[in-house]
Amino acid sequence: MRRQQLHPIQLPPVKPPLNIEEWEAKAPLTDAELGSIRDIKTACEARRLPAKFADATESISRPSTPVNRNTASPTGETPSSRPQHPLHPAHPIATPQDFHDWFALIDKSISHSQEAHFRAHLDTLSGYLNNCDTLIDQVNEVDEDVSRMMQDWIGVEEGGQSLQGACERMLEERDRLIRVTDEIEERLEYFQELEYATRMLNHPGDGLVLQDDFLFMVERLDVCIEYLESHREFKESQLFLMRYQHCLTRSMTLIKIHCVNSLKALASEIHKRLTSSEVSSATQTLLLYPKFQSAAKALRPIITELEVRAVRRPDDLSALLNECHAAYFSSRKQLITSRLIEEIQRIIRGAEVQGIGKGAGPTIDLVGLTRAGCSYLKQLCSDEFNLYRHFFDSGEDKLYRFLEGLCDYLYDDLRPRILHEPKLGVLCEVCTVIQALMVLDLSGDFDDFEPSNQPDNDHLSPLDTLKSPLSPTLRDVKSAHSDPSLRSDLARSARARKHQQLKHLHIGNLLEMVLQDAQTRLVFKAQAVIQSEIRYYVAKEGDLDYPQKLTEFRKKGSEGAPILLSPSDNPLSRMTSLPRQSTWYPTVKKTHWVLSQLHDYVKPAIFEDIAYEAISLCRESLVSASDLISAKSKSPAGSQPISADAQLFLVRHLLILKEMATAVGLDAQKERGVDFSGMADTLSSIIFNPNALLGQGLTNLRFPKVVESIADARLELDALLKRVCEEAISGCTLDVTAPIQSFLSSLVDPTAAAVSKAHSEFVEGCKRLIPEWTEKLRLYLDDDERTVSVLLPPMHDKVVEAYETFRIRALTSKDGGSTEGILLSRASLDEFLRSL
Repeated sequence: MRRQQLHPIQLPPVKPPLNIEEWEAKAPLTDAELGSIRDIKTACEARRLPAKFADATESISRPSTPVNRNTASPTGETPSSRPQHPLHPAHPIATPQDFHDWFALIDKSISHSQEAHFRAHLDTLSGYLNNCDTLIDQVNEVDEDVSRMMQDWIGVEEGGQSLQGACERMLEERDRLIRVTDEIEERLEYFQELEYATRMLNHPGDGLVLQDDFLFMVERLDVCIEYLESHREFKESQLFLMRYQHCLTRSMTLIKIHCVNSLKALASEIHKRLTSSEVSSATQTLLLYPKFQSAAKALRPIITELEVRAVRRPDDLSALLNECHAAYFSSRKQLITSRLIEEIQRIIRGAEVQGIGKGAGPTIDLVGLTRAGCSYLKQLCSDEFNLYRHFFDSGEDKLYRFLEGLCDYLYDDLRPRILHEPKLGVLCEVCTVIQALMVLDLSGDFDDFEPSNQPDNDHLSPLDTLKSPLSPTLRDVKSAHSDPSLRSDLARSARARKHQQLKHLHIGNLLEMVLQDAQTRLVFKAQAVIQSEIRYYVAKEGDLDYPQKLTEFRKKGSEGAPILLSPSDNPLSRMTSLPRQSTWYPTVKKTHWVLSQLHDYVKPAIFEDIAYEAISLCRESLVSASDLISAKSKSPAGSQPISADAQLFLVRHLLILKEMATAVGLDAQKERGVDFSGMADTLSSIIFNPNALLGQGLTNLRFPKVVESIADARLELDALLKRVCEEAISGCTLDVTAPIQSFLSSLVDPTAAAVSKAHSEFVEGCKRLIPEWTEKLRLYLDDDERTVSVLLPPMHDKVVEAYETFRIRALTSKDGGSTEGILLSRASLDEFLRSL
């Protein structure tokens, strides 16, 4: 038995005791305290012995008298009868040895009393140890009992687990047998369905395809076919698959026959009613559309079944669906063709306008004809599109071919009129009308479309869920047939997927042909106008009256009849120089008008080509007009022409062309050509050296090659504008510095008088010519101070440079010292020119 080991008690470290001096220093006493201590000391010195020693002392010091010896104590006890303390000496202390014995007894008693609590604690610990030993013995006994119980429990657990395992194996075997039975039964269902389908198809009736049992039979056929296609390893699966496919084809054929016959019968009935007697327009509309829509309620469910399976098996069933489409389009065309032709003829008669002039017959308002005819076709195509969607969800390409065929009745009359229209403005209006109809496309009209005669939930096919990732099984289809709630869920999921293909009528596809014809004619007519009225334009007498035109315009202060553009985002209508277009040269006005007409009606690539061509030819016409103005300004004596007006005329109109090119965003054009530069050397080499075609000689021959060049109208305008501005500045500089240039060309050493004369003529010329040239510059540039401030400083610099040359020549002459006072310094001359 192990007992707990007692650890020694850790006592805190003992602080060193204080001596008397330290105590006195740390706790000084007052006088009153010192007096109290003296009183206590005095009282202690007079202390008497304890009562237990008093009798002994008295008996020793003086003998007891008989009276005292016999006298009782105040308590009624005699001294001999009082109990003795164990430490009290049994006999009075008489000798030192007795005192030492008594003191030893006292000391031993004190030591014993001091160790009493240790002994008591030791006795307590001994009792605890004994109790612990008893508890340990009891715990060991309990542990032995628990071990025996654990062994018994393990035996029971092993027996229970073996029993549980046996039961679980039996349950697993039972579940396996049930599962095998269910799988066999489920797979047999896919083979047993053939008998039911064959029996139904062998007894067809007039309304078989409209029965719910027929539709669900078709769905079960589809599920069986899909299952057998994915399990071709089953015995006789190929035979059953072929029979199921045959049954499905027979079912779809019955649907096709019923649809074709119903459509033909309906069309024949309506046609008879339309041709039997006079029928109002409202009645015709009622027969052509609501009558057909009412028939869609019965035909739509079975047509949907055919469409779904035609998508899954196009090789076998697409032909049947195409026959349904053909029957529908044939019926519709038979009913609406005559009405369509009559309406188009009425629109053409309504667009006739009486011609102007003697003997002039009626003409056709092309814009009105286009607007009325295209609007009617748009409404007709919308109605036909709506009606088609009540029957079909597929065949969009066939529908658009049918609608294009209806539009051809108008296009055949409209196209020749557009291709022979000579007026560019009329063609632009035609494009505007067609584009407006295309912008108002029907893309938003059918987003939430759903036919009013949508088939009931009972007629919707649960097989529409075949488009989902998990296809239904045969049991799912049977459950849907018997469970109305499941059938409703399948119907809602099918309806959510309806009308995925035919959502919008893109009327732009139908009007695209007319728009292309109008745009093609517009481009050809614009190119003809560019060639005739820009490239080959012959200036009239009043076209070159510059600067008289600008002066008259400035006097009027505003333009009388500006060219008005149709409200649009056309950037050419926001040009800053547009209010002054009456002062433009005719070719510039024509270029602006043509580009303004074409900007919104032709494709960007074609517009860029035409804009580049028009601006380039207009630039050439401006150069020719500038030459004519220059030739017109020659003096009668045949001296050098005064070409300032010609140059400033060209600068003004080149700035307008540059603004025009920037407004339309004209980019660089890539041009391809064939380089024949090396053909002469190649031909001579072949003629004089036939061996050049053999071996390495071919590599030395230079054949024609295709080269690309980049043409940028804005860069070309900038280059020409820069050159003309430099020429204008040079011309003005020559006029101003003519006196000093004549002085510099003289070979004779100049005199002071000659220098003074040249200087005076130069100053007078500056005062007269520079303000005139500056005013003319502002006149041609429409008071554009920014551009004027760009052109004046270079002219000043050239004048200053010419004068500096003159000044140096004058100062280096023999009379240079006398002329220094009349000549201007460079700073003075520059300040003088700026003041002008």
